Amino acid sequence: MIEHFFMCPHCWQQISMLLDPAYSQTYVEDCEVCCNPIELRVDFEKGEMIAFEAKELGQ
Repeated sequence: MIEHFFMCPHCWQQISMLLDPAYSQTYVEDCEVCCNPIELRVDFEKGEMIAFEAKELGQ
């Protein structure tokens, strides 16, 4: 697991998340600060993060 820091697209607070570098994934998780849903897309290649996107759900 790796820890990744990013800004919430709703409240702009910095939050962190533990990510599993074993595979790429897209999922929805609520912000730990404002509780709004965030759509996350994480791509890994050979255990290295090659892309990360956090956006408001439905955008």
